[in-house]
Amino acid sequence: MSRRPVSHPDLPLEDKVFISLEKTADFLGLEAEQLFKPHGLTGTQYNVLRILRGAEPEGLACRAIGERMISHDPDMTRLLDRMEKRGLISRARQTDDRRVIKTRVSSAGLVLLKSLDQPVRELHKRQFYHLPAARLKTLAKLLEEVRARGPEQTE
Repeated sequence: MSRRPVSHPDLPLEDKVFISLEKTADFLGLEAEQLFKPHGLTGTQYNVLRILRGAEPEGLACRAIGERMISHDPDMTRLLDRMEKRGLISRARQTDDRRVIKTRVSSAGLVLLKSLDQPVRELHKRQFYHLPAARLKTLAKLLEEVRARGPEQTE
């Protein structure tokens, strides 16, 4: 199915770019969700597992996981509860500071991640195969610049 670009000649350029970014993120995200679905995962759960794998062996507190997420999840605790019930993560209260609960990826979570590493790489290659490496680097740099601008000052 081919997607025809919708032209909005009366919209400011910034609006067009924002809409295009949102549509692109949705398009790419749906493809990833289809990859994760047969494994009983959402894109958000996959992201949590990847974050925790990178934090091994120390694990992370709930807040630190939230700060590293690709997209904000307003109910991180409930998300982690579901993942713990599935045996993908474990949580333990710290002995040195009882207020802190550290979350770690379980061995089952690591096995699942390992089984998805190659399919995810292949998906990303398919998603961007038509763009030369130099243009992909430029795109990545531009997107980083957009995110790095800092919060707007409104007064």
